Amino acid sequence: MGWDTGPGNMLIDLAVQKFSNGEKNYDKNGEWAAQGNPYLELIEKWLKHDFFQQPPPKSTGRELFGADYLEQCWQDAQKYNLSETDFLATITDLTAASIAHNYQQFIKHPIDEILLCGGGSLNLYLKKRIQAHFPGSTAVRTTDEVGMNSDFKEAIAFAILAYWRYVSKLPGNLPQVTGAKQERLLGDIHYPL
Repeated sequence: MGWDTGPGNMLIDLAVQKFSNGEKNYDKNGEWAAQGNPYLELIEKWLKHDFFQQPPPKSTGRELFGADYLEQCWQDAQKYNLSETDFLATITDLTAASIAHNYQQFIKHPIDEILLCGGGSLNLYLKKRIQAHFPGSTAVRTTDEVGMNSDFKEAIAFAILAYWRYVSKLPGNLPQVTGAKQERLLGDIHYPL
């Protein structure tokens, strides 16, 4: 199983860029958001977005959760006089809540462990908020904590896909994840003429 659960750290990064006038690209360690308080009423409202209700397989990006969506959220927050810091805490908790929402809606068995990777895994406040949305028996850790450097995640994934294609002759797609009609061998090697 695999699918996008929501905006990831996209909205967090966009909000930081907006509030720092482009001087910062992300909330280092989640320190900015950690100073604020998430506004739960807005999170509940934003979780009603069609994407969060859609069953997997599904994927998203800036087309749904980009600058325009951030502006809509900021306008909502202004109705409640949220500070930039409280807004950042709220948008960070939206990401955490969207992950929890997807697990609760679409995975019907208990989850022992959640592994975080990528830039968002460095956001300690986001990690804390994800943990808050899951029972204490669910461990939330980074791939770095289990011995896989998240900086190498994509390189490792492409090496595995190449191995499957050329050595094992295994398909590299999962129709239940991608929505493809059937499994396929992926990729090809082209040598210079």
